[in-house]
Amino acid sequence: MNQHYTRRQLLGFGAASAAAGLGLHVSPAMAQASSWPTKPVTMIVPFPAGGGTDAFARPLSAQFSKLTGKQLIIDNRGGAGGTLGAGIAAKAAPDGYNLFMGAVHHTIAPSMYPKLDYNLERDLIPLALVAVVPQVLVVNPQRVPGDYKAFLAQVKSSPGRLNYGSAGGGTSHHLAGELFKQQTNTFITHIPYRGAGPALQDLISGNVDMMFDGLGSSATHIKSGRIKALMVSGNKRNPAFPDVPCAAEVGLPDYTVTTWYGIWAPKGTPADIQARMIEEIRKAGLSDEAKQVWANQGAEFSNMNQAQFGQFINNEIKRWAAVVKASGAKLD
Repeated sequence: MNQHYTRRQLLGFGAASAAAGLGLHVSPAMAQASSWPTKPVTMIVPFPAGGGTDAFARPLSAQFSKLTGKQLIIDNRGGAGGTLGAGIAAKAAPDGYNLFMGAVHHTIAPSMYPKLDYNLERDLIPLALVAVVPQVLVVNPQRVPGDYKAFLAQVKSSPGRLNYGSAGGGTSHHLAGELFKQQTNTFITHIPYRGAGPALQDLISGNVDMMFDGLGSSATHIKSGRIKALMVSGNKRNPAFPDVPCAAEVGLPDYTVTTWYGIWAPKGTPADIQARMIEEIRKAGLSDEAKQVWANQGAEFSNMNQAQFGQFINNEIKRWAAVVKASGAKLD
């Protein structure tokens, strides 16, 4: 016997042999699922390196590789608010070796972009919701007051003078800013970037004044003092940053915006391979190492199953369509 077979492969061969002995048909997909993965897996991240998606994709990749013995390669494909990478992922081979890590932005995109070369619910299969984090209002403390009340007073006294960066038009960063303007009756200039990473770097360097960012990508910079958190969305403080007030505390009880990240596979990926993907993704995300990373960034790993995640996506598409219509948000 070839000594280089893995235990997983041997178990797969054994199951196939047993099935054959019983006169059962063993499809190529079944045999493939029993030993998946047998080679590196590529996961498209549709934003440049350094943003919120990367903050979860790379630790997840490290744990996946550790658990399976096969590399999970992160392929950053930024542009068009994350829709460029999504379009590439939708056309990838459905062979079990292509994944896509998208975000809340992709449920907003159908309402913001008149023409997309893919359909999120038709062309990609939802696998797992891997991280949910609140949005946080962060500012450059050299340019903007570090206290929410003083900040709001400055915004109201100088309409349009301050600006906020986003990961691109139609992303949750953009819509979070539009919601804030709507609920505070203020005007702040929107500056779209090709991803949260570049926007965050410009915030740190002082080229933009503020950002409505996912807590995951901002956490390290908040802790270092390079940027200042003025509030987190929702009606409760985040355990990772207990000193930062929540939106309800500063007078915005209806300001609830979360950034979430999920993993999809191209349409046509065999169901049994999907099941194996979900199994390994959950193992990686619930490992002790990943749990610590998630906790440090104020994030939670969801316990939704595949069907629940699919329904969640459908609900988010409808929710954000209503927000876009109410706010009148448009691509810059």
